[in-house]
Amino acid sequence: MDKNSQKTFFEKEGYLIVENILSPAEIKECQSEIQRLHEFAAGQESESDKERADIARGHVQREPFAKDETQGNQLPVLRKAENTRQYSQVFRNLAQHPNLVAVLQNLLGEDLLLFRSTLMFKPALHGSSHGLHQDSAYWPMEPPRLVTVSIALNDATPENGCFKVVPRSHEWGVQEWGGIARQQDAELTDREEVAKQQLDVPLSAGSALFFHSLMVHGSGPNTTQHPRNTALYAYFSPEVRYVTKDGKGERAFPVIAGLDGKDEMTFTAQKAS
Repeated sequence: MDKNSQKTFFEKEGYLIVENILSPAEIKECQSEIQRLHEFAAGQESESDKERADIARGHVQREPFAKDETQGNQLPVLRKAENTRQYSQVFRNLAQHPNLVAVLQNLLGEDLLLFRSTLMFKPALHGSSHGLHQDSAYWPMEPPRLVTVSIALNDATPENGCFKVVPRSHEWGVQEWGGIARQQDAELTDREEVAKQQLDVPLSAGSALFFHSLMVHGSGPNTTQHPRNTALYAYFSPEVRYVTKDGKGERAFPVIAGLDGKDEMTFTAQKAS
């Protein structure tokens, strides 16, 4: 699919699949770093990694429905890790991968800022369901025109909880969705008319799903013996505003591309409309 076709499809359907974003060597590097982050969470870091392990432990979240269980080598069952660029050079670099940037600039324009940098681990047997929702229903950004990228770091299938999307739902406007983390056997939504429209998006390792921040999406449980790891990044252009209820505060966002080579851009909050 050429650049024009990609943009046309994304604007119409609200999502886009791009294969082979990462090479096998890059996938292997990401998997090694994920193993290291699990070791950090367990307090098994080396002395040289102590500083970044301390930071990482403040950003990881255990799988809420796995209780006190562990994986092999006494590693915790983790649900996700937020703000990965603060303690992982591997995932800091991945956010600026040329293959990602090329697609994003085609969809959003030359100037790109990073809103979110996350890993979703979807652990073997314990990976919980993520209820259907829209990212922009939870994010303090207006207008709701961000693009999230989900990069498969191993094969994503319906059995291990691949993404589900509702095509063209980015045209619905912002709606209420409630909590996202759900028990493994829970339905992804109570809205029957929405459930009927959900579509599985299996991905091979190294491929990526790009989707609009108003796209309704979620994922089922992981019932397999292997984790389903995903690197998630959300991007936006400078036309998007940072908003708060009272219109107070500031927030700095990393610059990924453009903006005259700046490292970051600080936004002064505006009052939510």
